[in-house]
Amino acid sequence: MTNRPSVDPVRWQPPPVTPLPEFGPAELTVVPMPGDAPEDIVVDADGALWTGLVDGRIVRIGPDGTVAVVGQTTGRPLGMTVTRDGRLLICTSPGGLLAMDRATGHTEVLVDSINFRPLNFCSNVVELPDGTIYFTQSTAKFTYANFKGAIIEARGDGGLFKRDPDGTTSTVLDNLYFANGLTATRDGTALVFAETQGRRLSKYWLTGSKAGTVTVLAEHLPAMPDNISTGTDGRIWVAMVTPRNAVADALAPRMPLLRKLVWALPDRWQPQIDPAVNVVAFDPDSGAAVAGVLMKRADFGVVTGLVEHRGRLWMSSIGFPAVASCPVPA
Repeated sequence: MTNRPSVDPVRWQPPPVTPLPEFGPAELTVVPMPGDAPEDIVVDADGALWTGLVDGRIVRIGPDGTVAVVGQTTGRPLGMTVTRDGRLLICTSPGGLLAMDRATGHTEVLVDSINFRPLNFCSNVVELPDGTIYFTQSTAKFTYANFKGAIIEARGDGGLFKRDPDGTTSTVLDNLYFANGLTATRDGTALVFAETQGRRLSKYWLTGSKAGTVTVLAEHLPAMPDNISTGTDGRIWVAMVTPRNAVADALAPRMPLLRKLVWALPDRWQPQIDPAVNVVAFDPDSGAAVAGVLMKRADFGVVTGLVEHRGRLWMSSIGFPAVASCPVPA
């Protein structure tokens, strides 16, 4: 790989592993996309699904199954959400946080910098009923094209940020280990966010005596959480993009020079993503894993986004040119 940015790793102790229940396969329906790697998937009030392809195209899947390209971003589209007024918020890397008119495909930039630094890796986003927008940044240094650099460095430079209705932005949390998925609990009392490298889910409390504080919901996960969403029954659905990599974990506490050498290797010799279909639902209060799907298929895997819609769990993937769905696991 040419023009790869340099890395400056630090010694870091990965979390231990607590096994999850052994969830089984599901009957999957795969829907081809007009391009590769749809990273997230969300649903609007009209029952249409939305996703973004690696080349920047924004795709609508209508209630009748019709697939259409509606818009285009310059950066790689990542996490999405639909606002109260019907706009599609899109995290892009690079490019920042965008808002797209679903009818015309016109986009505008909402946030392109934080604390006078470019918003290089906007990862996921949620809007609250009062119009406040929260969003994550996985790393301040790298863009999506070089996301493995942040994992190798292990500097925990991700964060959670807020955009008030008047456009003011502020830092909510920093020093997060690859902040990624973000969703509000069904009762609106907290946000749940994922740290992919930290392999944990945490709650940032919005109301009550805990407001402004963070508590861990689930930790020591055996796989790396990506995008997340809240199910109709309040469960927190998590896309587990890949199992923890034992080699990468073994290198993390050792000489940083070793990880610099790994970064210099061709992509094919670096730790790789395991292409499984792995999604897990967590209880929003106890953090217990209560349902899930785990299987391998030749035509779909590497799940990075998911959303419930009309009794089915829809999934997106950075590893395949398709989205897929299955009945919502009980």
